[in-house]
Order: sequence, then structure tokens, then C-alpha cells
Amino acid sequence: MGGGTPDDSGAAVLLSLARMNKIRAIDTENDTITVEAGCILANVQQAARDAGRLFPLSLAAEGSCTIGGNLATNAGGVQVLRYGNARDLCLGLEVVTPAGEIWDGLRGLRKDNTGYDLRDLFIGSEGTLGVITAATLKLFPLPAAQLTAFAAVPDVESAVALLNLAKRRLAASLTAFELISEFCLTLVDKHFPQSRRPLEARSPYYVLLESSDAESAEHAQALFESLMAEALESGLVTDAAVAASIAQSKAFWGLRENIPLAQAMEGKNIKHDIGVPISSIARYVDETNSALAQAAPGVRMVVFGHLGDGNLHYNVSPAEGADANAFMDSEPLVNRVVYDAVARHHGSISAEHGLGQLKREDNVRYKSPVELALMRSIKQALDPLGIMNPGKVLP
Repeated sequence: MGGGTPDDSGAAVLLSLARMNKIRAIDTENDTITVEAGCILANVQQAARDAGRLFPLSLAAEGSCTIGGNLATNAGGVQVLRYGNARDLCLGLEVVTPAGEIWDGLRGLRKDNTGYDLRDLFIGSEGTLGVITAATLKLFPLPAAQLTAFAAVPDVESAVALLNLAKRRLAASLTAFELISEFCLTLVDKHFPQSRRPLEARSPYYVLLESSDAESAEHAQALFESLMAEALESGLVTDAAVAASIAQSKAFWGLRENIPLAQAMEGKNIKHDIGVPISSIARYVDETNSALAQAAPGVRMVVFGHLGDGNLHYNVSPAEGADANAFMDSEPLVNRVVYDAVARHHGSISAEHGLGQLKREDNVRYKSPVELALMRSIKQALDPLGIMNPGKVLP
């Protein structure tokens, strides 16, 4: 959202924390890891694995994104359903304030009810309140087994029903539940021809789900087979494939992770990162697809994302053969249709990408005056000179 790029004043100071990349401590008895903000996410994951633990934050950019950035944007990813966002995985922070003071809040405590929660103020603030320099993060036991399945569903409503069934049958072992439209896979087929679909028959939508079992591979397999048998019998699923190896599981996830790249290779598009209550998602997609078809005839909907936590990447590509530049001129109209529908369904115009500068003004339209006033008060109290990432989040 442009939160990490400077304003156009030409006077901004760019700060890199790339050299602050140490793993400071791992406490396996307390299940915590303390790392500096410049640590690459994948390196933190590996350090946890080396200690026999899991750090579950996982997203496509994990080989390059940093923990500081993950926390500044409250990153989500594919396992939010089970483990929560970056905020849920953080117990304590070290922060340099706008006044140049260091707040040492690196406490590995699950319970600390001693006043205002400063940690949660800085997480998700996109660098507008201070500079996160280190964090104490939660660790979890490594799962005994992981299973991945790719299932065809007739519509979004069936995908939501499958999610509820999976929650009942798999309980806490359900770690990921992704929705993918047929057009998404069509783009992947076109731009990544080496990819292979797990299912031969085409379907309007697909679901990619994963479980992390604490008992055994046999236990995980039995639960998955029971779930899929019930889903097939009830008509929620029309076909399904369960990965038989780690390679197949990676291939399934590769389809999902290549969607944004395939859409970019297809050409210009209008992206949205929305959050809607899971109970409203099917209605939201049907209503908004219809509204966009009227407002911008011929547009192609690239609908995918983290259905398990109500977060969709609801993207819009121009009609085939249309003038891409003329289509991009319609971005304010398309955004209004998408965001007004989000507001009607009591959702959020940014589920995990933040506001930065691109959604700053849109946020003013959809936030209440009281909420905006409180946000401005916090900004003024912590950064009275307005030197922290100016021009982001708040106008």
C-alpha cells in the first residue's frame, strides 16, 4: 500500500534494519524466540525448527520479508486460521520512540495486565508511531504430520459450508483453508504452464486446506478421509485430491502462491485486500461480482484468499482485449463499488495489507469520526513532530 516508500518531499530519511538480524535467544521451556527486526522470516522459521519448535507465520514473501515489517503491518498469511496474525504471535517488543528513547518490552509473558497494551499499538502501525527493533515471539510444538488437500466446490457458499464442516471434524488441527476461483487457475495455467492441476474436471471454485496433526500421519489421514467422504456425500465437494507426498503438497501450494504472479503477468489490474465476516462472504462475492459486471462490463474477477479467516484478495482484471490504461482510469469507481459493499457487510477495506498511502483517504470514508479522532490522538501523543513515516495511515 506504499507504506514502505517515502513521501515526495525529497527530505525523507530511509532507515534500514537489515544488519539487525540476530536471533537473540530461544527459550524452549517458555516456547519463545527473541529476534531482531531485520531477521528474514524464513530464517526465524528455520531457527525455530532447529530447536524442535514451529514459528507458524507463513506467507509467500517469507524468503525476503523481515520480522520488523511483518509486525509493522500485522502480517497475516496462510495459517491465521490456526495461529492468528503477527500480532497474535508476538509477546513483547523493543521499540525506539520518536523521541529517541528505547522501550524494552521484550517480556515473554502470556499474561501481563499492567496497564495499556503498548505492544499492540506499535504492531500494525506501519512505522508511524516508532521503530520496532526486536520482538519476542511465540513458538509451538512441531506437528507430527501435515496433510494437504485440494477440493473442487460448486460455489462460495459450499466452500463456507466445507470450512464449517472441517472445523468440526479437524478442530484445532485445521491450519489453512484457502479459496481459489477457476479464473485464478486459468491464469496460472497460462503463465506457469509447468504447473499441474490436481483435478481434471473444472469447477467454479476450489479449496486448498491443510491440517497439522499432533498425533500421527495415520491419525491425520483418517480424519482427512472421513472429512472428504462426508463432504463428497453431501455435495459440498465434487472432487478432491489429497497430497501423497511433500512434493505434491508443495505443488498444491505452488498453484496458490503463483496466482498473484500470474495476475501481474496478465497485465494491469485493480487489487483489493478485504475482510468480511465468514458468514457474509458468499453473499458479498455474488452481490459485488454482479455490481462490478454492471459498473465495468466484461471485467474478470480474480477471487482468492484466506477464506478460513474471512480475508479475500478480491482483484479485478480488465475485459480481454480492453485498453488496460483506460481500465485503470476506472479504479476509483471500482474501489467505491468494492468498498461500499464491504461496509454494508460490516467488513474492512484492508485485512492484512495495511493502509500505507494508497488506502489512507479511503479509510477516512469508512472509519467513524470517533475512531479516526482516537487514532489521531495516539499519533499526536507518541509522535508530536510527525517525523515517523509521514503521510502514511492518517491524512
